Amino acid sequence: MSCYQQLEKHFKKLSRFNHLGAICGWDQASMMPEGGNDARSAALAELAVFTHQLLTAPELEQQFSEAEKEALTLDQQASLREMKNRWQQATALPESLVEAQSKAGSTCEHAWRTQRTENNWDDFKANLEKVVELSRQEAQIRAEATGLSRYNALVDLYEPGMTTEQLDVIFDDVKSWLPELIQKIQAKQQQEHVITPQGPFAVDQQKALSIEMMKLLGFDFNHGRIDVSVHPFCGGVPTDVRMTTRYDEADFTSALMGVIHETGHARYEQGLPKAWAELPVGEARSMGIHESQSLLFEMQLSRSPEFINLLAPTAQALFERHDDPALSAENITQYNTRVKPDFIRVDADEVTYPAHIILRYEIERDLIEGKIEVADIPTLWNEKMTQYLGVNTEGNYTNGCMQDIHWTDGSFGYFPSYTLGAMYAAQFMASIRKEMDVEQLIQDNNLTPIFDWLETNIWSKASTLTTDELVIQATGEPLNPRYFKAHLEARYLG
Repeated sequence: MSCYQQLEKHFKKLSRFNHLGAICGWDQASMMPEGGNDARSAALAELAVFTHQLLTAPELEQQFSEAEKEALTLDQQASLREMKNRWQQATALPESLVEAQSKAGSTCEHAWRTQRTENNWDDFKANLEKVVELSRQEAQIRAEATGLSRYNALVDLYEPGMTTEQLDVIFDDVKSWLPELIQKIQAKQQQEHVITPQGPFAVDQQKALSIEMMKLLGFDFNHGRIDVSVHPFCGGVPTDVRMTTRYDEADFTSALMGVIHETGHARYEQGLPKAWAELPVGEARSMGIHESQSLLFEMQLSRSPEFINLLAPTAQALFERHDDPALSAENITQYNTRVKPDFIRVDADEVTYPAHIILRYEIERDLIEGKIEVADIPTLWNEKMTQYLGVNTEGNYTNGCMQDIHWTDGSFGYFPSYTLGAMYAAQFMASIRKEMDVEQLIQDNNLTPIFDWLETNIWSKASTLTTDELVIQATGEPLNPRYFKAHLEARYLG
């Protein structure tokens, strides 16, 4: 057996343990009884240490060195690159830090579920400070190993190759035109009459609607399911995708659009190449590319008038409101494209959404770099929400700086991927439109050609290409934020 083959075998074993961890994590967030958290956290911490040991096994260094001398195909070379990158990331961290981060993250995330609803910043702050302290240690170690800044070393885990220097340019550009665009759109929309759908919308009916839309979008229920959690997410593994959402009986569109968003993630996972299953090269390219798929489904496709023409009759039938003008296709389209600055990121419209991401990016960047402390977050959050969106969050931690799950487990560097994903999605859709009449396909209830393009150009590539290579091969150019701005202007001012 060649050294490359030995590495493949080793990483497939590692993938199977990560598979178990993913399902246990999903269960902890959605099904586990409250009293099981301490034992589950300890078990997951033990598993995290064990998988870290596998990933840092002493023999791997020699195997990588020998494998690089072997005659490998281009795909195998890409596979070796991704395995080595995963190994290098892991060998940088001591086991003691991995275990401490797992325990601190589980404790913080579990307590956050209750603390958020109670607006309990003080107790959350105490837990978050431990997570931040450990994340700073990780960032310092990774910075020393890579030569990157501390925050860039964390960003690189989610968006390889992306840096704060690039992000600052992209986000400063967005800040230069976004406030004026929001004002123009709101002025235009003030002339429109929109009816707010009135609840209650029964959860069972909402779930049925969600499942119908998941079917329309090609979700494979033989390899996945949907459940309920405090914070919507898509987890599990490609052969067993676990989606969750949260339902609000007063507003069925919130859960519905969340489900469509997570379905985009799920289709990406389910579309990854079977030939590279259980290997790093067979995983999603980056979180920005992952978000591009969810946002292409949620924003590019499902908020279009043509898609809502498909959705509305199903909603009317399931909610038994055939004559409700609020559930007409035209009204749902207008309702789903309202632009209104508000508190909650996951419920934000696509125009104001980048502002939510930029403020989180700016805070977490400075937090990891040691320029600010956890105690500074509420004040900075309110200042930036007021400046970017005109929304005051003073004293409102529930709908302010405690609303996201990401920081509870130390996922610093993740947030930029959301807006990068929106930009990738707009660029991908622009390329799709060059090859086919997207609106006509949706109108004809024939989304297959769109999914085929995504499978050919994105899903099947997995991590065989770098992010830039993937985007250039799919669209003819690297990331170009102008497509995102053009999309917003066309949809909301056109």
